[in-house]
Parts: sequence; C-alpha cells; structure tokens
Amino acid sequence: MITPPRHEDTARFAPRFGQRVLLTVDTEEEFDWDAPFTRDAHGLEHVAQLPRFIAFCEEIGAHPVFLVDWPIAGNAAAMECLTDAQRRGVADIGVQLHPWVNPPFDEEVTEANSYTGNLPDELAQRKFTALRDRIEHATGTAPLIYRAGRYGLGPDSARMLKEGGIAIDTSVRSLFDYSAQHGPDYSDHPLAPYWVDAERTLLELPVTTVYWGVLRQLGKHIHRAQRHLPTFFSAFSRLGLLERIALTPEGVTAEEAIRGIDIALDLELPLLVLSFHSPTLMPGGTPYAETPKDVDALYDWLRQVFAYLDQRGVASTGVAEILADVVRD
Repeated sequence: MITPPRHEDTARFAPRFGQRVLLTVDTEEEFDWDAPFTRDAHGLEHVAQLPRFIAFCEEIGAHPVFLVDWPIAGNAAAMECLTDAQRRGVADIGVQLHPWVNPPFDEEVTEANSYTGNLPDELAQRKFTALRDRIEHATGTAPLIYRAGRYGLGPDSARMLKEGGIAIDTSVRSLFDYSAQHGPDYSDHPLAPYWVDAERTLLELPVTTVYWGVLRQLGKHIHRAQRHLPTFFSAFSRLGLLERIALTPEGVTAEEAIRGIDIALDLELPLLVLSFHSPTLMPGGTPYAETPKDVDALYDWLRQVFAYLDQRGVASTGVAEILADVVRD
C-alpha cells in the first residue's frame, strides 16, 4: 500500500518559479494493449517519429521529459535522437520501468507483476539498476527522474529510487485507483508536489488530474461509490455534474484539458504535469492513435494547450529547473 503524504510534506518552490508545466512522455515500445503482457511481442516503429515531435516541441516552447524504458534504451536511433535533444537543453531523459520487458526475467508474466511495486524488492532493484545503467551508458548522463510503468509504485520504491540516484518520481496518478487490477490506489493522494522522504531528497510530482463540475468537491466520495456501481460516475459526467479530467491528449479533448488547467491554476498548483505515450505519435501505435488523423489531433491538442498555457503565463520547465527552485528547508 502506498500511504498518502502528510500535509507538511507538501513541496514549496522559490517565488520566481511561479506556476509551470512539465510535459512527460512515457517513451516505450508499441504493444497490443488488449492482449496479455509478453516479453517480446512489441515493436519500435514509432521511433522514426521522435525527431518530428522534438522539433514540434521546440516550435511551441514545450520541454519534454522522455521517460525511457528498456526496449527504447536499447535502440540506437532512439537514444541518439533523445540524447541530442538533452545535450541541446531542449529535453530531459528519465527512467520508466516496464518489468515484463526489462531483465532480469525471474518473475512470471502476469498482470499483477506488470506493476514493479508488486515484485520482490531484490528483483525490482535489479531490474531498475539494469535500466538506469543502460540509459546512463547510452546518454553519458545519470537520469534523475523516474516513472513506474502503469504507475506501479510499491512500499519499497522510494528506497530503491533514492539508492539509485533518482531525485524526482512522477509515478503517482492522483485521483486514480488501480487496485482492481492489482495496482496501487492513488485516490487519496494530493495533486500538489510533495516530499516522499523526511530528508527531502526524493520529490514526487503527481500526474495532474482534477475534478470539474458542481459536485467536484465530492469527487473522491463519488468515485468510491463507483467501485460498487460501475455506471454511477458516467451518469454524473453526462449530466455535467462531475468529470475527472486528466491532463493528457489521450482520450481528453483540448477543451476539457483547458477546463482542467483553469481548475489546477485556481488551486494554485505550482506545477502541472502532462503526459502521454510515445507510440501515440504513430498511427496504430496505441488505441488513441489508430489513424493519421488521430496523430494530427494529438499535435493540435498540444498546440492549443501550450498556447493557452502561454496565455495564462505558465511556462514550460525541466528537471534541472525544478530541482534548483524547490525549497528544501
């Protein structure tokens, strides 16, 4: 079980930081999201789309953080492209652990084991270390930011990350509960960044999700009821009473995201964390991009959202700036 933080663990930032946005990309292999997990049934065709995406981000003023997993880290074309972007200061590279494709392969491939936090601590540590070292070897730089694949943190994840030199985790998806699929429950976790440890060496940046609608103050309670009444929450959404808005171009319209941004800014969140999966850059790469038109829609979403953020005075940020401006005392 992942325990929600205390109020006093909320992170503060230097006044110059203001309100910023961090664009995170789960940079991973293509695979069939509807099929059981496998060690080898995946592809990397979308890697050819990364240069276009990086150039687009430079155009709109976004600073992507590429959270790289094992197959990507072993692909020379991908790592050459991403390393060049990091070297030029227009992107960052971090770690994303998909245990089912990340050696050592000492566990059974199951849905429960797709969450790293469910693995034995020693095995999770070995998988993480192998991936971190592979990324450092490819880039020449030790990664400082991590996301567990499927948001799969566990009780010992913080120790593993701290020992591995990670300064920022962004695995928590606040307001979401994955316990029905053997994963963690983040429904009571805050939206604002917070310190994971008493020493204030590991910073958590939750992926931003907010409730919208006249009943949004009751969002957590209504979602708990949904566990027993599956159609309960969808009815509230259709009536415009309550909607959960994740800041992602995958399944969320730009108009919905802009409503979510307004709420997040009104809540005075210092940092908004956006996310999507890199295979969505290619038609057929994920269920969110079945056609070229769907890919174009992703780019349009990002263009609209970052234009609105600029209008609201919210600038992009990266790992170095976050670590420089977070207050540790």
